[in-house]
Amino acid sequence: MILPTKHIPQNETLLGVGATLLSHLRGPMTVSGLWERLRAEPNVGTFERFVLAVNLLYMIGAIEMENGLIVRAAP
Repeated sequence: MILPTKHIPQNETLLGVGATLLSHLRGPMTVSGLWERLRAEPNVGTFERFVLAVNLLYMIGAIEMENGLIVRAAP
């Protein structure tokens, strides 16, 4: 469920959740602050999916941790 397939739409994949996460990450935020902002989003669903999306974005270098805050990586 990382990438979309014929039977899984993009917004239900971890990549889709990551895109939603990045759209809400406008400045440095704590993990709990970002979760509070995203918990009402229907495609995020559970905290587990949120954490998996954060991990995916960190592994591909889209986000970084600085002083305990999540920030977008420099382009």
